[in-house]
Amino acid sequence: MRNRPIRFETFLSKEEAQHLEHLQTVSGLSKSAIVRQLISGCSIKPRPAESYRELSRELSAIGNNLNQITRLANATGRLDDPQIQQVSAIMQQVWTVVHNTL
Repeated sequence: MRNRPIRFETFLSKEEAQHLEHLQTVSGLSKSAIVRQLISGCSIKPRPAESYRELSRELSAIGNNLNQITRLANATGRLDDPQIQQVSAIMQQVWTVVHNTL
């Protein structure tokens, strides 16, 4: 059974239909999702560029590396010079990724 069993139909002017199509294109949402969000009082935002999605993936991988180093430092109670250099290299990588994306 559907989560939303009530069907709603309406008539739109050509301009309204074009605006709905535009919202669908920039947001990546279906027309139904757009109407439901507008009814809920939410604003329709454009979907992020693909470069932001890639940036998010890269930063996530970098964050995982930092978490591994942090766990090791917490387990041993210290951070050695190679680990400090690795953290520094990771932070440089973050800077490079963000700088090249923006």
